Amino acid sequence: MKKELIFSVILILCIAIGITSCGSKGPGKGIKAAFIYVGPIGDGGWSFSHNEGRKVLEADGIKTAYVESVPEGAEAERVITRFAEEGYNIIFTTSYGYMDTTIQVAEKFPKVVFGHCSGHKRAKNVFTYFGRMQQPVYLSGMIAGKMTKTGKIGYVAPHPIPEVIRHINAATLGARSVNQGAAVHVVWTGAWFDPGKEKEAAMALIDAGCDIIMTEGDSPAALQAAESRGVYSIGYNSDGRAFAPKSFLTASIWDWSVVYRDVVKKVKDKYNDWEHLNY
Repeated sequence: MKKELIFSVILILCIAIGITSCGSKGPGKGIKAAFIYVGPIGDGGWSFSHNEGRKVLEADGIKTAYVESVPEGAEAERVITRFAEEGYNIIFTTSYGYMDTTIQVAEKFPKVVFGHCSGHKRAKNVFTYFGRMQQPVYLSGMIAGKMTKTGKIGYVAPHPIPEVIRHINAATLGARSVNQGAAVHVVWTGAWFDPGKEKEAAMALIDAGCDIIMTEGDSPAALQAAESRGVYSIGYNSDGRAFAPKSFLTASIWDWSVVYRDVVKKVKDKYNDWEHLNY
């Protein structure tokens, strides 16, 4: 009962403050939106959550398309370019590593609107979007700080980019706000989606004495590893209770449909200041 209540609080706060834009319902006639994902849509994590947002657009009557598991680099350029050539007037590139590629392709298609998630480079037809996920991650850290008995919290982290480092710092501050002696131990996997590495990282952290495992990996592997070893886990991106019903405490969850609906509305209303848009 307690765990369900905690999860509900995190979910509500994430929806309220994790996305800094207002939603808008209604179909956009003639609008076609394409999505590029770095992982599989069945990962139970980052790409899954973005695809849930895409499905909301489909339900609204917007024509959408996507390609999953697109490597960052030359392959991403090919996929983004193909969507632009096929007449998609909004293209969402949903991984930090797509940033430079998105800018390069956007120069060739000035009439197409490009949205890059989590990056910091913009152009006349390129905007960036993200949210203050560090806030609910701070709350997750508070839960970890209260629940740990060893004072050691493990964090399975993908890449050392500003986004991930910000979340690790937030988790640490949250944990220490309720448990001054808490320490967050990090293992980097070097991949957004790699179940094998995520499991190994979780196991190594548990072996080092961590009795809470937090993960920012895109698969549920770290949650499952924690469950197998009888320690608590905290997820990211989506509700992981189905993967670790006995050990899962909570997760910070994105609702990307809020941004996607707002962008569609702006394209429909012929908004033309994408360079200065701030989500």
